[in-house]
Amino acid sequence: MGITKRLFRKKEIEEKPKLTELEQICLNDSEVYEALKDTMFLNPLRIDVSFDDAVSNARKFEKEKNYLKAALWYKIAGGLAIYKGDVNKVKEYFGKYAKITGKRMKILDNPEKAVKKAQEYYRKYLKKEETLA
Repeated sequence: MGITKRLFRKKEIEEKPKLTELEQICLNDSEVYEALKDTMFLNPLRIDVSFDDAVSNARKFEKEKNYLKAALWYKIAGGLAIYKGDVNKVKEYFGKYAKITGKRMKILDNPEKAVKKAQEYYRKYLKKEETLA
């Protein structure tokens, strides 16, 4: 086989794409994965705002009728509620986000299951992150 053929030949073995940690946790439940991929923070320890501040900001902007900023802060509060494992707050804040934006939030279909999977992710992968920091 010539040099050019060796350089430009296709790889005989196709590499499988590596799954993310969240995909591995949700391997058997694509609905939960779809619900979490756009709502949860993979590393909430790097978020510089507290849960209470996010809620406060969301309510303040909603009261001021600044719905774009209110929606943003409700989404952040919802993501932090996932991290806290508080299903009721997840429903409340993503519900407000959905109402303001008119978007359907998949996490509201089964928040208990989604929060449970997210907590499994946090227990498994955040411990590794904390030890690396």
